Amino acid sequence: MEKIRTFIQNSIEKYNYNGVVIGISGGIDSAVVGKLLVDSLGKDRVFGLILPERDSSSDTVDDAKLVCDYLEIDYKIKNITNILRKIGVYSLKPPAFPFPKSLQTRYSQNIWTNEENPFIQDLTTQGDKIFSESLAYYRAKPRVRSIVLYFHAEQLGYAVAGCTNKTEAFTGFYTKWGDEVCDIEPICHLYKTEVFELANKLNIPQKIIDKKPSPDIAPGITDEFALGLNHKELDRILIKIEKNEDLSRENEENVKKIKKIMAYRKYREVKHLRL
Repeated sequence: MEKIRTFIQNSIEKYNYNGVVIGISGGIDSAVVGKLLVDSLGKDRVFGLILPERDSSSDTVDDAKLVCDYLEIDYKIKNITNILRKIGVYSLKPPAFPFPKSLQTRYSQNIWTNEENPFIQDLTTQGDKIFSESLAYYRAKPRVRSIVLYFHAEQLGYAVAGCTNKTEAFTGFYTKWGDEVCDIEPICHLYKTEVFELANKLNIPQKIIDKKPSPDIAPGITDEFALGLNHKELDRILIKIEKNEDLSRENEENVKKIKKIMAYRKYREVKHLRL
């Protein structure tokens, strides 16, 4: 932890930032990053933004407020629903009202599971018209959030903190030009399971630790549902691949799946195509 704190302190000082803005989602990654920032810089130099929208879980705001109160940081809640509506995002899907969340969840999950290899299709921006519209639909949300984060950060002379972990970086489980956009990444060297371990050491509220990780961009789409693997198995295989260790005792199909995901991760990493 001390190396991370030193990294944060040195980075903020080197680039002359006054502090850091962080999007607080109510999930474990932003809670851990928020705590590391507060421990490194002090609570007065960390500002939280809670950015829910129409499809956010009913727990999102309450959990995010719980984290901000735990960190004792100033924060603002800014609902981005109207921004998304004005650019036509919600017009790509049936109206949420008056349908219950259970039906919305079934609808979202059916679109995802109708594809043969949904996460590969996501990485490569492929799929039928309905799936392609779904990609545009949910990717707009983290991209709008990044704009709002920078809008506030630049007024304060603050950096924007990222909350991407190593599991997400290795698998491409993030939105290009969305949640990857930031000035400082304090946990990008930690696998998701290591983030959970660190959360316990930092005494993050148990409700946040016990919560199923989710990008919170569509009802029913959790990290493990989207990836098709639980984090323990995913991280264990990723670590073995990284260290070039024996994989013979792992599930063969899951190893193939993860290697395929890693091979297609390059589609997330392409920034510009130039002559």
